[in-house]
Amino acid sequence: EVQLVESGGGSVQAGGSLTLSCAASGVTFENSVVGWFRQAPGKEREGVLCFSSNNAFTHYDDSVKGRFSISSDYAKNTVSLQMNDLKPEDTAVYYCAVVSGIFLLCDFEDGDYDYWGQGTQVTVSS
Repeated sequence: EVQLVESGGGSVQAGGSLTLSCAASGVTFENSVVGWFRQAPGKEREGVLCFSSNNAFTHYDDSVKGRFSISSDYAKNTVSLQMNDLKPEDTAVYYCAVVSGIFLLCDFEDGDYDYWGQGTQVTVSS
């Protein structure tokens, strides 16, 4: 059984930082594409950042460029989303997702990802 478990969410003031982690079992982050998505209340889920482990290709949503980054620890089979200079509009439930395989690129199409975590809440106050 594949499981993705996000952690690290919480409440922070604007300008602060949080690091979300996604731990996987039953699937490996090596040779995969990992996506981070978020869904704010009343809005559709949107892609934030995706990463292809094959060539370290990273794709960012414009809203997070320069503020969010991703790191991987393959020994622990975890990926982390470092979020800096957080803004109130970053408030959302954040999800990690993964699709196994060797890819040159990645995107934010929900259907391209095979497994999803349950989400973790991030709240940024002004």
